[in-house]
Amino acid sequence: MTCLPTTPCSPQTLVPSPAQSANDPDAALMNIGSRSTNFRKNTDDQQFLLHAFRSFSDAAAALEQSYDELQLEVGRLRRELETSRTGLEQSLKENRRMRAQLDRILESLPCGVLVASYSGAITHLNPEAARLLGPSPKKSSGPALYLADLAGAVRELLERSRNMECDLEASLPDEHGRWLATRHAALGGSDGENGSWVFILQDISERKRLEQTEQKLRREQALAEMSAVLAHEIRNPLGSLELFAGLLAESVTDAESERWIGHIQAGLRTLAATVNNVLHFHSLPESELSPVNLGSLLDWAQEFLAPLAQQAEIRLSCKHTLAGIEMAADRHRLEQVLLNLALNAIRATPEGGSVQLTGKPGRDGVGITVSDTGSGIPPECLGKIFDAGFSTRPSSPGLGLAVCRKIVEQHGGTITVENGPEKGAAFILHFPLKQISMQGASR
Repeated sequence: MTCLPTTPCSPQTLVPSPAQSANDPDAALMNIGSRSTNFRKNTDDQQFLLHAFRSFSDAAAALEQSYDELQLEVGRLRRELETSRTGLEQSLKENRRMRAQLDRILESLPCGVLVASYSGAITHLNPEAARLLGPSPKKSSGPALYLADLAGAVRELLERSRNMECDLEASLPDEHGRWLATRHAALGGSDGENGSWVFILQDISERKRLEQTEQKLRREQALAEMSAVLAHEIRNPLGSLELFAGLLAESVTDAESERWIGHIQAGLRTLAATVNNVLHFHSLPESELSPVNLGSLLDWAQEFLAPLAQQAEIRLSCKHTLAGIEMAADRHRLEQVLLNLALNAIRATPEGGSVQLTGKPGRDGVGITVSDTGSGIPPECLGKIFDAGFSTRPSSPGLGLAVCRKIVEQHGGTITVENGPEKGAAFILHFPLKQISMQGASR
């Protein structure tokens, strides 16, 4: 502690001068007493000041000690805060790392993950889920995307899944014929505000296609077994009919009867060929190819079908530009295809309607069309009309069009079907140019 210096009393202030003492003894005594009193007073002030400065020094020392202690405490707290901050940064860094890893896992999952709040707002959508949901839907309100904004079939599937405790599957009405499977789980509370739904979406289209293929093979095998039994039972009486038709042809003499008997024999031969094709439905033998004049083939089909169309009161017409155009084919099998398509058309056409056979060459091959003015084919049946066992007629086994497709494909061609712009249906046969010969056109 620093003490203030004291000022010593001057000798003149304490001892009177000789002149003063000689002239006035009483004044000298009074002066000496007054100066003694001032000396005592100055001494008391000095003591008070000394005591005050000592107290100030003690207080300053105590403050300095407290300040040092406070600095130590602040240092300790700073170190603790630094340690906590470092730990928090490490924890946040680890959380960010884990979040990034989880995001990468979600993005690379082969199934879709969709998270939606109980209010319907979609809060997370991984890339696979976005792909499965199709094109980005329009948002109904604000920047958020809601379940209500999704396509109808997907929205209905998610709503059904949310209300049921099981996996659900649904077919999406798009051009790819996709199938989706979904399951869900609830997260958080159930108050309708603070919870979330997690939906797992999976594309099961390939599995469904395999299942459908397996079912189709089983159905075809069952039909083949049944058809083989029926064909075996038909073949014996059919042989007898062919024999009797041959004997009848030998006994008649007029040309008109011979022509009708010829039609009967041709029909029996076609029926026999059909029975053989049914027997060999799964292993159709190679066709015996020979030049077939497509123009004469269509003319024959018109002449053969004319009595049937007349009996059904249906107009039958044949228009083509295939005269002289030949194709390497099995004539009996092509006859079977034309008769099958034409007979189906006659059955589907009401009285007063019409059935038309047309044919014309093109740049890449030949096209033959069998069309009618019936009721057409339901749109949902167009994609499976050629499947074995499928038929729009309850009494039909559903093999006719399947056999037709096999025969056409065996000749390197294609067969398609489409509904007319107003009514009716058209079956279109197309045979590629490599199968066609124009050598007969020059004759």
